[in-house]
Amino acid sequence: MGAIVTILALLLTAFTTVPALAIEIKRVVSPGGIEAWLVEDHKVPIIALEWAFEGAGASDPKGKEGLANLAARTLDEGAGPYDSQAFAARLQDNAIGLSFDAGRDAFGGSLRTLSDRRDEAFELTRLSLAEPRFDAEAVERMRAAVLSSLRRDQADPNYVARRLFYSTAYPGHPYGDEIRGTLDSLPGITPDDLRGFVKTSFGRDRLVVAAAGDITPEDLGRTLDRVFGALPATAATPAVPDAEPKGLGETLVANRPTAQTVMLMGQPGIRRSDPDWYAATVMNYVLGGGGFGSRLMEEVREKRGLSYGVYSYLISLDHSALVMAGGNTVNAKAGQALDIMRQEWKRMADQGVTEEELADAKTYLTGSFPLQLSSTQAIAGILLQVRRDRLGIDYLDRRDALINGVTRADVQRVAQRLLAPDRLLTVLVGRPEGVAATRTIDGGS
Repeated sequence: MGAIVTILALLLTAFTTVPALAIEIKRVVSPGGIEAWLVEDHKVPIIALEWAFEGAGASDPKGKEGLANLAARTLDEGAGPYDSQAFAARLQDNAIGLSFDAGRDAFGGSLRTLSDRRDEAFELTRLSLAEPRFDAEAVERMRAAVLSSLRRDQADPNYVARRLFYSTAYPGHPYGDEIRGTLDSLPGITPDDLRGFVKTSFGRDRLVVAAAGDITPEDLGRTLDRVFGALPATAATPAVPDAEPKGLGETLVANRPTAQTVMLMGQPGIRRSDPDWYAATVMNYVLGGGGFGSRLMEEVREKRGLSYGVYSYLISLDHSALVMAGGNTVNAKAGQALDIMRQEWKRMADQGVTEEELADAKTYLTGSFPLQLSSTQAIAGILLQVRRDRLGIDYLDRRDALINGVTRADVQRVAQRLLAPDRLLTVLVGRPEGVAATRTIDGGS
């Protein structure tokens, strides 16, 4: 019991706020040429490693939709000499956190370990990437779990709205597919398919790595070669084309016998690499990203009580971008709520933000960021995203200045560029009243 308490205490200690100004990022290149960024910190004996294979899993083969996600669910279900139970026991006995995730643009991995368990952690990670077993029992168990989650989600109006939006915005493109696959495609994925995915997708040329915690640059360099060095030099990942959202100006209604209507709307957004990203971030905070301080919450919820929550957000993908808004309301008020949201969309485009709104947004966006650096693992995750976004190793030092440099004129220019109510793709799920649908769809029961 004493050992368990000690481990828990160390893990809790690792989740303390780290001042942004205390962060020094070091570029590490292994003897084998694998690069990583590192925030070295020996105050707490925790090491976090985050990585991504860019492009991997972004496009599953036809008829094998859900392949990358099933691989992510099964990679830690046995590897090398260890079957699923033995592998899980070694992770648990050594307090090692190892997980994988298939995203729309990359296949990611995450490792968290105590410093004195690093050798075991790095070896288990290496095995999971280079020698996954994909035993039939483990594959069937994970497949059943994914199928169960898909069936359950089909009864969720929020899920139905998201799927309808993305399938309409990106027809025939990987972004329009359900990353977990379908009830029809999942049964056809075999262990050999999973082995083939790993063999062709985990190339060192697509690998991006970040680390934080109790490890030196020299040790990290050796670790990179140990964990990733045996992987193929290049990946055979199919290219994903850029895509512009379709269905602009449509209002789709999926009829469901629910008491409330889920609303989701969006249109082309702004890429993370665009210099106007920071002006768009300020704009979005004022429009609907600032919680109770945002215009959408003020107009839709506070003044009229039409929704418990309404919001906006920016999505930047590798091959597309969206500016989105959403919320829910009672069916009888759906038309009114939707009209107000579109009015606020237009007001932002026409008038931009006030000086007070601009100042408040900057204060929040700069002041809240250090709170995201709340743990060793969080720091590694942010480093990985900065690397993937090609923002530069000095980005954390420049971020506040980039946000504080945004002017009212910048925000209005970007709002006029992005926000056009008549071009919104709008999806509603429920029994909305007062809505002029361009297309009505059977949303099921």
